[in-house]
Parts: sequence; structure tokens; C-alpha cells
Amino acid sequence: MAKEEFPDESLEKAAYMLKSIAHPVRVSILCLLKNSEKLTVTQIYSQLEIGQSKASHHLGILKVNDVLGSSREGKNTVYFLKHKSLGKIIDCIRECTCSS
Repeated sequence: MAKEEFPDESLEKAAYMLKSIAHPVRVSILCLLKNSEKLTVTQIYSQLEIGQSKASHHLGILKVNDVLGSSREGKNTVYFLKHKSLGKIIDCIRECTCSS
């Protein structure tokens, strides 16, 4: 792909998104959200068996870097993949790292 087809601003954003994903807990969060439309913080930390503050910390990083979106549903904040195509990254990671 020629450089002019992928503007510098897009390259920066892509790099920050990929850097933000590069942590085991954050990859796990993306796996959960790929398989569920949306989840609350409680659902995420319960399924991953981590603390609430740890889950919130990692969710914040993913949200700031445009990987996740969130919305309010009553008293809860739900998180979702901001771009459904990010699920393909999870599929690629599984394919590249899981032994046959």
C-alpha cells in the first residue's frame, strides 16, 4: 500500500490502537467483547477473575485509544467494540499463537 493511501494521521491512530491492545488483560477483554455484543465492568472482571479497579484501568486505556466505546444503560456503563472489524485481530492472534 502506497504511503499516500494511508495518511500519516491514520498511521498514528493505528499504532496507538495496536499498542493499547498489546497487553494480556486487554486481549482478554477484546475476546470477551468479540463474543458478546456489550458487557458491563462487573461482567468483564467477573469473567476474567480480576479486580474491578484492574478491569476499569484497562477498559479506560482501550476506550481512550478508540478501541472500545461505552454507553449508559440505567446505572451501568456497558462497553463494546467500537469497530466490529477489531474482532478480526483477535481471530488473527488466536490463529498465530494457538498450537494445532
